[in-house]
Amino acid sequence: MTSDRDHDIAEAHARDAGTVLAALDTTPAGLSASEVAARLARYGENRLPAAPRRGPLVRFLSQFHNLLIYVLIAAAAITALMEHYIDTGVILAVVIVNAIIGFIQEGRAEQAMDAIRDMLAPHSSVVRDGRRQGIMASQIVPGDIVLLEPGERVPADMRLLEAAGLRIDEALLTGESVPSEKETQATAADAPLGDRHGMAYSGTLVTAGTGRGVAVATGPATQIGRISGLLSSVETLTTPLVHQLDGFARWLTLLILLVAGLVLAWGYYVIHMPFDELFMAVVGLAVAAIPEGLPAVLTITLAVGVQAMARRNAIVRRLPAIETLGSVSVICSDKTGTLTRNEMLAATVATSRHLFAVTGEGYSPEGTIRLDDRDVTAGEHGVLAEIARAAALCNDAALHPHEEGWRTEGDPMEGALMALAAKISGDGHEPYGDHARLSEIPFDAAHRYMAVRHRSPDGHTDLHVKGAPEQVLAMCAGQRTPEGGIEPLDKDFWTREMDAIAGRGQRVLALATVDDAWQPSGDPAVLRKEDLAGRLIILGLVGLIDPPRPEAVVAVAECHGAGIRVKMITGDHAGTAAAIGRQIGLTNPDKVLTGNDLDAMDDAELSAQVVETDIFARTSPEHKLRLVTALQAHGLTVAMTGDGVNDAPALKRADAGIAMGRKGSEAAKEAADLVLADDNFASIAAAVREGRTVYDNIKKVLSWTLPTSGGESMTVALALLLGMALPITAVQILWVNLITAVTLGISLAFEPTEDGTMRREPRPRHQPILGGALLWHIVMVSALILAGVFGIYFYAIDRGYSQDVARTMAVNTLVVLEIFHLFFIRNIYGTSLTWKAVQGTPIVWACVIIVTLAQFAITYVPTLQIVFGTAAVPFFDGVLIVMVGVAFFALIEIEKQLRLVFRRNGGGEH
Repeated sequence: MTSDRDHDIAEAHARDAGTVLAALDTTPAGLSASEVAARLARYGENRLPAAPRRGPLVRFLSQFHNLLIYVLIAAAAITALMEHYIDTGVILAVVIVNAIIGFIQEGRAEQAMDAIRDMLAPHSSVVRDGRRQGIMASQIVPGDIVLLEPGERVPADMRLLEAAGLRIDEALLTGESVPSEKETQATAADAPLGDRHGMAYSGTLVTAGTGRGVAVATGPATQIGRISGLLSSVETLTTPLVHQLDGFARWLTLLILLVAGLVLAWGYYVIHMPFDELFMAVVGLAVAAIPEGLPAVLTITLAVGVQAMARRNAIVRRLPAIETLGSVSVICSDKTGTLTRNEMLAATVATSRHLFAVTGEGYSPEGTIRLDDRDVTAGEHGVLAEIARAAALCNDAALHPHEEGWRTEGDPMEGALMALAAKISGDGHEPYGDHARLSEIPFDAAHRYMAVRHRSPDGHTDLHVKGAPEQVLAMCAGQRTPEGGIEPLDKDFWTREMDAIAGRGQRVLALATVDDAWQPSGDPAVLRKEDLAGRLIILGLVGLIDPPRPEAVVAVAECHGAGIRVKMITGDHAGTAAAIGRQIGLTNPDKVLTGNDLDAMDDAELSAQVVETDIFARTSPEHKLRLVTALQAHGLTVAMTGDGVNDAPALKRADAGIAMGRKGSEAAKEAADLVLADDNFASIAAAVREGRTVYDNIKKVLSWTLPTSGGESMTVALALLLGMALPITAVQILWVNLITAVTLGISLAFEPTEDGTMRREPRPRHQPILGGALLWHIVMVSALILAGVFGIYFYAIDRGYSQDVARTMAVNTLVVLEIFHLFFIRNIYGTSLTWKAVQGTPIVWACVIIVTLAQFAITYVPTLQIVFGTAAVPFFDGVLIVMVGVAFFALIEIEKQLRLVFRRNGGGEH
């Protein structure tokens, strides 16, 4: 072995497997737990170094790289030259506080994305202490025996020990578009990377077959680790909508600066105001009108949504999916493990003469075989022993005892078959473990079966096949009798049995063997498909139960209430799919289209059928792509689930591709927009709910920010244009923007889901967020704020109050109106006049209390009165200001209710 950080075996591809195993001091049975711990401490975790990040200082300074901040800094410099030091201090305070808030929130956003990246860390299967185990890929060490399956990323550089039809896409390293076929032989020492057929390299993708190899290099010592520019990075926390709004804020800023410049010219040359007073007023106008906090609050809203989805086991890989989820109108879901528990149990065994029932729970190897309400044994029915042998040997799963019950490592269906074999044989949880596998044809969706040859301890060789019953029956020429003989195949009998078992909602598998005279036509070490056709003898059918998840039943009903159609796409038998569809409450469970039906349809026929059909059975991954395309042709926004390597095209084509986190391949996860950590359909419904909530909260932020900015700026602009004294000074406007932006605006990012969120129809995908309803709201609220501020100001002047008291009353009126507007905005789809609406959330009330205390401070604390030019407000006038806020709230709430009634009657914009 070489140095600690360069721990690969030199030219491992040129050495035979035995030499590599010896050099790494390991065996095909794998490393011990203690040796793994020692090597992990020596070599470190199997991960690439993180991409370089900006340091804290650079991150903080970058907060000042903003057009408005440049304007404010310039204004601070000019006011300092004019010796308006209090104004300078307030402006700089606004700039610094804004930078601190941005710095903190950017750090939190990065932490959120880091946590999500860790949740997406790949898993791998290894052999340690002679047993198959599932581990995080980061825990692999040199010398580990690693198992490779289709759809997985190779977790480390490996010297292959076994390769059964193994093909690996190495385009990442070699640029070759065609997957490389792998074998176990050594290659020449100077062979280029693409010709090292006995090696599998970290980061490449298994496209077909299975393999087993020994890890020779991990982390930075791998081939990909030596290539610069391929380091992982954190996705920028933005989406097209947020990017669009950020651009809108920039152009709005430029427009406002242009308007401010024209107002400055008007005030100086037409009204002849003193320049220093006029300049501060124009600064106030610009600060009031520019929604400087909008991009930061939108980013916070997005970060909160990402974290909320992660808590609900929906991990966002591509942030635009958050927007898409809010408009999903169709969810196409896998059945097994998503709508069902993915805890398979063999419940029925059918032979040529009998139908047996199987007892037990989950993957426990404890249970009995019953016939006519009586326990039976393999000794009484010899065919059961053959079924047990086929179930255990044509199998890649392993059973492990666990504190919460038995668990399976590998495919759940194979775990159930292993448990069935243990129940029949009584041979513990590893029946027939002494049989040596000689060759195999791995399961593939294209041929839908798996075949293996084994040698028993007495030297006898067996061949067993398991797979989809239609496929296996098509390859059979006979069937096993109870006495152990062979008779002609009765295909109609098996078809009836298959339909009867599937009609109970069970998944059906067929098990078959060959007669003793069977021999491969070529190399005995190679099993070929053509050697099996028409040569098999069916042993029996196994019916497996995978009951629906109770939470999935609730989630399907919730989706239907939200106007979202749920469609189930499964490889199972049509009868099984229909039975499960009825149990989970699909809209049209009795109409089922199979893969053969889809193949017989042209695109026009499929388009006509796809909307009203909710169950698609016996489908292949290729059918998923056609179904997505057909649904999208109707203008529907489609979410599609997938887990296999062949699901990647459909996941990419779907508006929201959703991969399974537990059973999903790395290829599916990379093609998807979201990953379900628990493979649970309820998490999809939760993600849709959170997606709608994020969109609603972004809309609330806009609906609160833009009208308040409009009202503030219109107040200053009107006073300047009329040549009158400002009802609110520039410093006071700076203060209001500072105190409300860091409290009231941000509080909307944390708003919970509204009660009726999942009772609304899906939002049209391309509906603009700045629609007519929002523009009307901006105009109306801005005008009401303008009227309220000027009304109170003129009232105070009419009462003979000083200019400072009048302005103090005006600025407090502005803040009160913004607080009442916040409570109005919290419920944009329903009434705000409920106890729940009044209760608010802890964050909302904390922000309101902070703002209220701050306003009392600048109103009544002498030092702050000097800084902000304020004066104490009489008690009854303070009550009047609050009553103005109540009247404002009543007006906008009545307008909203009129709009909602109009919308319910068939008009208006959503």
